[in-house]
Amino acid sequence: MSTLWPTVVLAFREIRRHLLRSFLTVLGIVIGVAAVVTMVTLGHGATAAVKEQISGLGANILQIRPGQGFGRGGGGPPPPDFDLTDADAIRAQVSGLVAVIPSVQSSATVVHNAANWSTSINGTTGEYFSAYTWKIASGRNFTAAEELSGRAVCIIGTTIQKKLFESDPPMGQQLRMKDVPCEVIGILESRGQGGFGNDQDDVVFMPLKAVQRRLLGSRKVRYIVAKVDEQYDTQAVQQSIKVLLRERRNIIAGKLDDFSIFDTAQISQALQGTTQIMTALLGAVAAVSLLVGGIGIMNIMLVSVTERTREIGIRLAIGAVAREVLTQFLVEAVALSCLGGLIGLLLALIATWLLSPLLQVPFLFDVPINVLAFGFSALIGVVFGYFPARRAASLNPIDALRHE
Repeated sequence: MSTLWPTVVLAFREIRRHLLRSFLTVLGIVIGVAAVVTMVTLGHGATAAVKEQISGLGANILQIRPGQGFGRGGGGPPPPDFDLTDADAIRAQVSGLVAVIPSVQSSATVVHNAANWSTSINGTTGEYFSAYTWKIASGRNFTAAEELSGRAVCIIGTTIQKKLFESDPPMGQQLRMKDVPCEVIGILESRGQGGFGNDQDDVVFMPLKAVQRRLLGSRKVRYIVAKVDEQYDTQAVQQSIKVLLRERRNIIAGKLDDFSIFDTAQISQALQGTTQIMTALLGAVAAVSLLVGGIGIMNIMLVSVTERTREIGIRLAIGAVAREVLTQFLVEAVALSCLGGLIGLLLALIATWLLSPLLQVPFLFDVPINVLAFGFSALIGVVFGYFPARRAASLNPIDALRHE
């Protein structure tokens, strides 16, 4: 210990004597640590944002649609849509369901006075909002009488309110879509961007029969939403629905389904998994700059050994042991890399704090990744500093004194 402290002092004195060179040496470590921590932190924030947005799809929700995937499939005739009897059969014959909600969807230009806006029109039932835990901020839900008669009333999202009504209160006012007037009876809570990048607030909801009769001219059902009881296994309920629909749609054994059942939990896991993989890839790419920084440290330390060959020879000649010389150069390398790591962490903190609101992801300070990045930068100092330090310690004192 008595010889370690003077060695450390000499190492830091040498670093201070060449400040510009020391700064340029640590720059690679600074960029590497800052890039890795920033990418991983923003990636974790993006994963959290996706998880929050996917929660808007609802928990324990099954979406049943005709065709494979969200489209109608490839060549050949499109698969038939559902009808209300399919929804009634699922409600009556499948156990473990809290709600079964037949729905249709269309698009139209919504007009109010001189303002107009193209949006999505959803025909559904009042159970839709409770299934998706979507609260009505003001106004009310559809009544049973309105759903049964198909009365033209609507509940709008906040985007529709901003685009068509501005500062005017929309409650009780009339919208017009495809020459169909509709009375606004409710405004939904804002939900922001969805998990697929869509604006969830850019929507108009009407009773199912109103959209079927007045906008689509068809009694078909485009998709069915099934809310599963938390006490039941979602996969088992999904299988029961599949068996029932295959029977109702006369699909023989060995033939592929002409419908799809989407579990929102599986969609959430898939999107989060994709985000995590992208985060890992970005972190790995950024980590390459850490290795480049380590090579830079080794290069500068080798130059330093060459420059200070005569000094090293004098120290060895007056009694310094090889271990002390090795320790001095190793301390210099580790100090440079640790300094670069600390500056990199500070820059990453500032960068993520500034970029998080711009990317609309939460700022999540991840302690493990910060500690890991700093530890890795110190390890780089040890690994890439050892060879130059070893070379300095192994110099022959007589040859070193002769060096010009």
